Amino acid sequence: MRAVVQDAYGPPEVLRLEETGRPVPGRGEVLLRVGAAGVDQGVWHLMAGRPYLLRAMGFGLRAPKARVPGQDVAGRVEAVGPDVTRLRPGDEVYGTCTGAFAEYARAREDRLAPRPANLTAEQAAAVPVSATTALRAVRDAGRLAPGQSVLVLGAAGGVGSYAVQLAKALGAGRVTGVCGPAAADLVRTLGADEVLDYTREDPTDGTRHHDLVIDTGGNRPLARLRRALAPRGTLVIVGGESDGRWIGGTDRQLRAQLLSPFVRHRLRGLAVTPRAADLADLARLIESGAVTPAVDRTYPLAEAAEAVRRLRSGGVRGKLVLRV
Repeated sequence: MRAVVQDAYGPPEVLRLEETGRPVPGRGEVLLRVGAAGVDQGVWHLMAGRPYLLRAMGFGLRAPKARVPGQDVAGRVEAVGPDVTRLRPGDEVYGTCTGAFAEYARAREDRLAPRPANLTAEQAAAVPVSATTALRAVRDAGRLAPGQSVLVLGAAGGVGSYAVQLAKALGAGRVTGVCGPAAADLVRTLGADEVLDYTREDPTDGTRHHDLVIDTGGNRPLARLRRALAPRGTLVIVGGESDGRWIGGTDRQLRAQLLSPFVRHRLRGLAVTPRAADLADLARLIESGAVTPAVDRTYPLAEAAEAVRRLRSGGVRGKLVLRV
């Protein structure tokens, strides 16, 4: 089969297309014929081996343990391993897997769900990690109640584009999306009641207060983020991109967790592994029309390196996807 592989950490140039053997599903796993794969910041982090904390967490100290990158996937079940009870060959599914940047990939049954009927494979591959993270940020960590006001920082990004839609779908009274000027129209179409251009105004200057603030990857200090919160508001920090080699942008999440017990605000960090139940919830929202994936651009499998390069250059609105 054709697969994108890497044998060393580094820039996108370490990715190359080659012929490899098909993976074999293990206990509780299925073999997928991949239709499309999503490209997100997690792909870059594991490709580059940055921050170094990832290497210490078991992803490979000197080189990646998984030669084929990619998690987000949409495809068809080709074969099932022992103890698989819910899925059958021929099922069209979406979720996360091991090595999505290939024609075939292994996936755990409990990380997959039936593909939403109204989505193409390319659209479905843009959903799993980003939309599940947004769902858990709004519904679980954020504990959104009907009528509350929500501020989404990074509203045009992978997680942010879903957070805006999910906040509206789950009953928010007012959703404010923050993005650059080029993405303002997209964020409005996602359902934001108000769109702020971060190049012209500071959404955390303390003049406006929100019940829930979701930061989807910026680097604003905790003190500034808290200025945007209502007296009993909740802050959820999703990821964070920085040049720090050792822990990257995770320091804010750690500090938020430590500070939260001592202040009146609820401060939460969030790291998510998609589950079948969450994917099923998302499928219902997608099929109802309440949520729609925002796909910026699709690339052929052979151009995986270019897709990652564009992701890191900034300006992507929604998600990037590889056609397989």
